[in-house]
Amino acid sequence: MANIGVFIERYTLTRSEEMGALMKLGQVAHINRHRLDFLFRPDMYKIPQYDAIFIRALTDPLNSSYVAARLAQMNNLRVIDDPDSIIICCDKVNMYRHLKQAGVPMPDSLFLEEADLTLKKGKEFLDVLGCPLVLKAPNTSFSMYVERIYTPEDFVKIGKRFLRRADLIVAQRFVQSEFDWRVGVLAGEPLYACQYLIPKRQWKISSYTVTGKEISGSVKGFELNKVNPKLLETAVLAARAIGKGLYGIDLKQVGDDFVVIEVNDNPTIAEDEEDQKAPHIYEKLIRYLVGEWG
Repeated sequence: MANIGVFIERYTLTRSEEMGALMKLGQVAHINRHRLDFLFRPDMYKIPQYDAIFIRALTDPLNSSYVAARLAQMNNLRVIDDPDSIIICCDKVNMYRHLKQAGVPMPDSLFLEEADLTLKKGKEFLDVLGCPLVLKAPNTSFSMYVERIYTPEDFVKIGKRFLRRADLIVAQRFVQSEFDWRVGVLAGEPLYACQYLIPKRQWKISSYTVTGKEISGSVKGFELNKVNPKLLETAVLAARAIGKGLYGIDLKQVGDDFVVIEVNDNPTIAEDEEDQKAPHIYEKLIRYLVGEWG
């Protein structure tokens, strides 16, 4: 019997689909004679009492979730997400450098500093990467601080806004699609595959109205043995470039090939979404956390 702690914040409970997934995880733990407790920020001192910690709050080196992950690591506990993965994935420049070094296929990408943000450079980059190109601040999540650029003027304006958040930003070739593939990878093996459909009149899977309301598309699950093996191979290559934990790999299909758009630590797992065609998700997570697999 193992004691598993799930570290969450109050906002984790606001979406019923994500809470439903945690309930399923708890049921699987109970069936396998393990104990699963929810831990909040005031409970972090209890982390050394557990055998494993599963982070289900927004990860960032400045967030409490990172402190929880580090505390678990310092006490030699199994932890998802591990601190090293958080550090890499929460900085897109760092993440893309890992992917490039591992030979992972991805859209053409450049790292820009303040000296690159001129009208002349903007025109050059639009010529090289194509129009539109995509600018990304390195510390983004849920498609925020990711913008399409059509003109040198917008390149300078938006680039300078993003550089308020970092020393480098990312310019990337835009890949048109009606959906993003998401492949979950755990311990170097595919865990689930799904498509995040892009809403009509939008160009990314999540965006927001002026009032802050999220606009997102539906999720379509696929059995792992029914998708292109090259999709899974590319996702696994990307995951292994980061570490051995749990990752959500975002990919786009280009002809018969796939390019990695992003590697997400702490990927969303929601009831009747990522688990649609992969009910084994919860069993494998528990087995990994208690050291029976991976």
